[in-house]
Amino acid sequence: MVPVPDDLVATAGDGPDATATPTVSVIVPVHNTRRYLDRSLGSVFAQTLDRRRIEVIAVDDGSTDGSAEWLEEQAGLHPHLTVLRQEASGGAGKPRNTGLDRATGDYVFFLDSDDRLAPEALARLVHMAERCGSDVVYGRIAGAEGRSAPVDLRTTSDQVSVFDSPVYWSLAAYKLFRRSFLEEHRLRFVEGRLLAEDLPFGIAALLRARTVSVLADQDCYYLYGRDDDSNASRQDIDWCEYLDYIGTVLDGLAAEVPPGEQRDKLMIRHFHGEILMPFGAAYLARDAAGRHAMAAAARPLVERYLTDRVQAALPPRLRLRAHCLRAGLDEALAAVVRADTEGLPGPPRIADGRVYAGYPHFRDPQHPLPDACYDLTDRVVLRQRLIRWGWVGGVLHLRGTAELSLLGGDRVEVRLQRSGAVHHVPARYADGTWQAAVDPATAADGGPLTDGTWGLKIAVTAHGAAGAEEPAFRREAWLAPEGGANGRECAPRITGRGPAGPAVAALFLSRPHGHLHLDLDKDGVRRPLGGDLRGTAHRTRSGRATLAARLTLPGCPVDAELQLVLHDATRTVALPTTVERGADDHYTVRSVLRGGPRGSTWRVSLRVMAGPLRHDLPVRTAGGRTQLTLTVPGAGLPRRVLRRLRG
Repeated sequence: MVPVPDDLVATAGDGPDATATPTVSVIVPVHNTRRYLDRSLGSVFAQTLDRRRIEVIAVDDGSTDGSAEWLEEQAGLHPHLTVLRQEASGGAGKPRNTGLDRATGDYVFFLDSDDRLAPEALARLVHMAERCGSDVVYGRIAGAEGRSAPVDLRTTSDQVSVFDSPVYWSLAAYKLFRRSFLEEHRLRFVEGRLLAEDLPFGIAALLRARTVSVLADQDCYYLYGRDDDSNASRQDIDWCEYLDYIGTVLDGLAAEVPPGEQRDKLMIRHFHGEILMPFGAAYLARDAAGRHAMAAAARPLVERYLTDRVQAALPPRLRLRAHCLRAGLDEALAAVVRADTEGLPGPPRIADGRVYAGYPHFRDPQHPLPDACYDLTDRVVLRQRLIRWGWVGGVLHLRGTAELSLLGGDRVEVRLQRSGAVHHVPARYADGTWQAAVDPATAADGGPLTDGTWGLKIAVTAHGAAGAEEPAFRREAWLAPEGGANGRECAPRITGRGPAGPAVAALFLSRPHGHLHLDLDKDGVRRPLGGDLRGTAHRTRSGRATLAARLTLPGCPVDAELQLVLHDATRTVALPTTVERGADDHYTVRSVLRGGPRGSTWRVSLRVMAGPLRHDLPVRTAGGRTQLTLTVPGAGLPRRVLRRLRG
């Protein structure tokens, strides 16, 4: 509840500014909503936008609960509140039109008297409209107390297309309009209707607006459910008359948008929202004759506007309703509606490699409904997260969650694939969580993985309601770690591959999608070891030189040999080297050298040898930009050192 501030008169402002043309007119239709007016009008009076820029027009539409009297009292306190009274008109359309005819603001905002605005809503909406030249500005809508938002606006956009954004799914009045735009097109609401009176207004506004903007980074409008269930959308309606009215609205839409993909995009929303909406509890509550009459009223709309593209875009529960309406299958229609309103449809079925919704009469010879009406295949999504990943003793361990929407899952496996080759690694799977261990020595169906780059995928298999007796359905997706790359786990390492010999293994994420890949390289060229290898060289006046280097070498076998090596233009000399192995795969290597070829300069490397694996890694200086070198004056290298020449 947003209370009406007591100090508004003292702070509202007087003088010339108080009588200036307002920036925005807030129009509030009121009919027997006294219990909500403190919240609704209070949210307008509490706006951060200078109240001298706000004109509030409350139109009482024949209230009998004291709403009119309360509004009159408030008008005496708040100089920018105008109260208009009229006979009850049977809907919000006429009071909105009355307020619009009286409005003088540059912009108009329609606020229902049981809803409320966020404190900064008007300031931010007006700012966007002025900056973007908008004719219509959507603020993000949030549901409250039993109501849900008609559309979840998540992305702020200076300009959107009606055909390629979710704005068309909210045609209600609660948004900001440029008043000159409304007057240019003489846009007004349908009067005397309790439901869908704003539909023609919203459609015309969106189709004719030059710029439609969206402000979605925080909530602007709170849409409330009434605790007495008196919202217009919850009232008993003459549904046959309502469907006839919807027909005239959609005929008007069709006159403005020619047949084709764009019209179909709009019609998908109307099949969800108006054409098929009555076929729920209200339909089942009628007798056979009443149901037949409702179906007869909807059938012309289905015949005119249900294209193949629209039908394919509908979920099975609506696709089945539309087909039954068009084919005159009243009994099947009632069974489908009953499955939704009096219980839940059965579990999905898997057949012929596809997934079908568990609604009645699937492949029932007595009720020939097409399989396509039940088809859920394209709506089954693999939802998965790679939560943890890392090397343990040369084996890559993976852990995550996975399930198929609508189906769950029965089996999970990790797939490694490259150049047409695919290998499967089974995972342990329980309660939606899986774990797998990828050992390069055995991951190729029991044998070692070959050199190359392997992409990692997860595959989830479900059998459906009949268990293993029913054909399986599978989806797969690339593994993408949460939080991106892990520096330690992505560092190249030595891994064993059994008879294939060790290789340099490196994990990396592809760009731009961040999919996890494993690179195995027996030559260690693509992603070299020892990225942090740094060293120093110290030489005494007597010619004695000391070399020291440090690096991290994950996976290095205990029997591996590490040697410091000198290179010049023609020779390679391996030096006697002492090795200290520390925690977390950290190594320190040292070598002492006496004498050397007069004036020669040697490049310093570290040779790593593990079985057939042999790599010379350049030792870099502390800054990491240049390779460490050593100039050794003297008569020459000792014979015992020269005998160790390699390469």
